[in-house]
Amino acid sequence: MRARYGIPLKITAGLTATAAAGIVYAAGFEARSFRLRRVTVPVLPPGMADLRVLQVSDIHMVRGQNKKRAWLQSLAGLRPDFVVNTGDNLSDPEAVPEVLDALGPLMEFPGVYVFGSNDYYGPRLRNPALYLLERMQGKHGLNGNKPVVGAVHNPWEGLRDAFDAAGWVNLGNTRGRLKLPQADLAFTGLDDPHIKRDRYERVAGGPDTSADFSVGVVHAPYLRALDAFTADGYELMLAGHTHGGQLCIPFYGALVTNCDLDTDRVKGLSSHTVGDRTSYLHVSAGCGTSRYTPVRFACPPEVTLLTLTTRR
Repeated sequence: MRARYGIPLKITAGLTATAAAGIVYAAGFEARSFRLRRVTVPVLPPGMADLRVLQVSDIHMVRGQNKKRAWLQSLAGLRPDFVVNTGDNLSDPEAVPEVLDALGPLMEFPGVYVFGSNDYYGPRLRNPALYLLERMQGKHGLNGNKPVVGAVHNPWEGLRDAFDAAGWVNLGNTRGRLKLPQADLAFTGLDDPHIKRDRYERVAGGPDTSADFSVGVVHAPYLRALDAFTADGYELMLAGHTHGGQLCIPFYGALVTNCDLDTDRVKGLSSHTVGDRTSYLHVSAGCGTSRYTPVRFACPPEVTLLTLTTRR
């Protein structure tokens, strides 16, 4: 019996140990291995000075995440020209004070923001395999799925009031403006398409021609939002939501995006074309995870410093 079953038992033990090591790495190291990524986007009109934009997304703060909080505070040392927060700040209804503490130094800079579904509603335990199933079925969030019953409502109003008091501009289905020393910038934002709160008809009409440059901002990069921004003539769109796939396969990439965006554009800088118009799209991989799946693999948490330069 030992000769017959010895090898399979060793293989099973080895696979189990490898899986356990992977989970320890994904949860204990990579999920807290915060990175700053730098990207240059040649998008500004000729004659404009470069702009340094810090995009923060998908913090998913849970009480007690002191390393994440301290790291976010340290980013103020980058001295960006302005900050764009693309949502999902919360993964704990009681973490609003910790989010505001983490972002406090950054709120000294001009900024704009949109909210994501996890700002409005508390997270819920889900089988990760459902994300793959939903991708195959073309269903994501409230887009094709049944409405969520019994959702926990987060105290998002506290975030909104604090951001507004700091001078950050709320872009939920509206337009906003930042007048910087070196540029007059216009923004057009949408509330989260993942839970069908986007209302593009309220902001349609294209970039504000009285501004030096205009940017489209949305939490979840659903194609209907990207199509609308691009067709209207926006040259740059900023989004989050995807977590970069969160659990990726080395040398292959992401398996899911948690929306209808393709996996090739799950994070980083890419382009989006509608008809004869093409826009730059930057999707942040975010710096957090849901409290129920606190793991990342081959996709470290990040914040991005984008340098906008003149068009080539």
